[in-house]
Amino acid sequence: MNAFLIRRNTLSHEELGALLNADPASAANAILSAARTGSTQAQTLLGQILLNGQGITQDQELARQWFKIAIQNSDDPAAHNMLGRCLEHGWGGEQDHSAAAAHYRRAIAAGLDWAMYNYAGLLATGRGVPRDDCQAYALYLRAAEAGHAKSMNLVGRYHEEGITVPRNPALARKWYKRSAEAGDFRGQFSYAAVLAEDRQLEQAQHWLLEALRTGNLNFLRFGRASLSLADSTAVRAIALAYYARAAEIGDETDKQALEEHIAGQPQQINT
Repeated sequence: MNAFLIRRNTLSHEELGALLNADPASAANAILSAARTGSTQAQTLLGQILLNGQGITQDQELARQWFKIAIQNSDDPAAHNMLGRCLEHGWGGEQDHSAAAAHYRRAIAAGLDWAMYNYAGLLATGRGVPRDDCQAYALYLRAAEAGHAKSMNLVGRYHEEGITVPRNPALARKWYKRSAEAGDFRGQFSYAAVLAEDRQLEQAQHWLLEALRTGNLNFLRFGRASLSLADSTAVRAIALAYYARAAEIGDETDKQALEEHIAGQPQQINT
């Protein structure tokens, strides 16, 4: 049943995600079956789960091949975007920022917000394309207005820091709030920061804990260091949770960092 639905492209991304979360191995088998029978959606999704080893043995080189098959079969924008990511990060083969940019542009032409976000990242850093902060901002804004949560956070940063646009803290706060509410952990952290500056500490703590729930390891490492330096005692206290979560999913350096953080905390004296 699941393979049939995937083959007919009748499952939404949300339904596919739920299927993977509920039973990764069965979902992977269904996706593989549908991909072999020609479903472009399944071919692209198969590449994605091969990248991460979700319900299937990780094989990033094979993931690239499935993205290419999806592109050959139907010029799939999502496959262009994912192949671009492989080329940008060197997943499963050579790293080629210029080629990544070309694939992102193909996906952008079809209106894919993720491709706008990824291509804007290349423009903002000058990787594979000439650096162009104005064009990067325009793409982040376009994606944000289409509902892309990560782009909302970056639009907020451009306005907070005055990058290519006039500095506008109120507008930055608006975009951070939208990003936070849309579920981006970096947007949640950004919004918490401006709330903490306004001494709205209870709300700030709420969003910091939300960001902790879904943040990746690199984010947790940044967050723990930043929170340790916060002016508010209440906000600084949340740093421990970030250290602990990083130690749980990270490596020995993260466990050591947790131990050092705990050792550096003031000792309470019981009377």
